[in-house]
Amino acid sequence: MSGPLEDVRILDLTQVQAGPSCTQLLAWLGADVIKLEEPVVGDRTRTEMAHTPEMDSFYYLIFNANKRSVCLDLKSENGKAVFERLVGVCDVVIENFGPGGMERFSLGYQRVKAIDPQIIYASIKGFGTYGPYSEYKSFENIAQAMSGAMSTNGQAGGPPQMLSTGVGDSGSGLHCAIGILAALYRRQRTGAGDYVEVSMQDAVVNLNRVRMVQTLGSGEPLARLGNRMFGPPALVYQCRPGGPNDYVSLYIGGEAWDSLLAIIGRAELIGDTRYSTREARAQNSDEIETFLTEWTSRHTKYEVMEALNEVGIPCGAVLDTREVLEDPHLRAREMVVEVDDPQRGTYSAIGCPVKLSSNTVTVTPPPLLGQHSGEVLSELLGIGQKELQDLSESGVI
Repeated sequence: MSGPLEDVRILDLTQVQAGPSCTQLLAWLGADVIKLEEPVVGDRTRTEMAHTPEMDSFYYLIFNANKRSVCLDLKSENGKAVFERLVGVCDVVIENFGPGGMERFSLGYQRVKAIDPQIIYASIKGFGTYGPYSEYKSFENIAQAMSGAMSTNGQAGGPPQMLSTGVGDSGSGLHCAIGILAALYRRQRTGAGDYVEVSMQDAVVNLNRVRMVQTLGSGEPLARLGNRMFGPPALVYQCRPGGPNDYVSLYIGGEAWDSLLAIIGRAELIGDTRYSTREARAQNSDEIETFLTEWTSRHTKYEVMEALNEVGIPCGAVLDTREVLEDPHLRAREMVVEVDDPQRGTYSAIGCPVKLSSNTVTVTPPPLLGQHSGEVLSELLGIGQKELQDLSESGVI
């Protein structure tokens, strides 16, 4: 597809979420992403959390649109030889194996750099390739725990709580995409290749840095405050009809307090010293949350959102996952799109979050396992039908 990265070719050895989220974003920006997968097995998310047998899982589908799939056995000498030939026609190699994974294939950065000194080689690891924890493995929850994010999330007095958002995996992918783009820009100026490294722990620490402000100032760990994180009144309120996601989230600051009191029919409290300052509201937060809930509970979350936004008070409905897919604003922005898949049919998918005036993104179905093996090896390496057949029969592709 065309786009700002249309002349960039990426050899993608990643799987699950951290790496695929990075390469999918680059594919949406126009890069030719060649997803290398183990023959027969493929990316494990093809089968994890699958709703329909014999069909790729939505877990795989949401991270692998706009790519081409090539099966290649890197454990075999012939497979390594094909990989090294592909390196010669690609700009970027990216992997997110566990510690030492690529080295066990004898395809680590130094080997790939020897093949092409201009290559950009990107790695996403749980804790990076150096430092005391570099040999440790990581997953989303580990990254959140080791970054401070989990310690700041949860109700006051309760245990640390994991965020449902993939800040460890997708957060690492976003950071890696930025690093790759910076390396590509540097290579354009200097002709030199580069090594891009992102640690999941590092990425979440970066995303969590606003939670570090108080600790940097006081030296004390930040306490968990639940929905009072930004100070009272709380950020979330129940709405009508009272279902599990019938809530709004709002933020009160500056002169918005007086406007809020007028909207909810409590204008008599304007100027009341119990509530007129942030400090006073902190001391009387229980009473505030009680009379705010009395008002919000008489209205739907969309009614509350509209009423408060009309007077400039930031407020949003708490959308459940189905409501997100149906949201008219997200659909208008093509953040939720319809994809026509020859195997699955039409389904809703998540679109590209980065909008460029020069780039129109059409989300295409993720590739079937090995769908483009013959196409890519013939197109890029000039491998003929006889050699393709031999590679296939020997299990290399």
